[in-house]
Amino acid sequence: MFVTQYAGGATNTKGTTLESMGASRVLIALGVVLIAAGVLFRFAGRLPFKLGRLPGDILIQGKHSSFYFPLTTCILLSVALSLLLWALRR
Repeated sequence: MFVTQYAGGATNTKGTTLESMGASRVLIALGVVLIAAGVLFRFAGRLPFKLGRLPGDILIQGKHSSFYFPLTTCILLSVALSLLLWALRR
């Protein structure tokens, strides 16, 4: 951290700005999300429900193709991540 002195005798610190503090919070939140995802993948087989195979997930099977969209899983993960990021912002 560098300190410079102005003509009036007041000091100003350079190197710690609100932008850098915001970036560090984003990186910390990203790290927490990655750790939570790693733990989830590690213990996913022991959960009483299977992510990606929840009721409400869309599966359409045709004769030569299939379409799968995990709608309920996406909504559940979105709510969980929103709550986590909301808690980190407070």
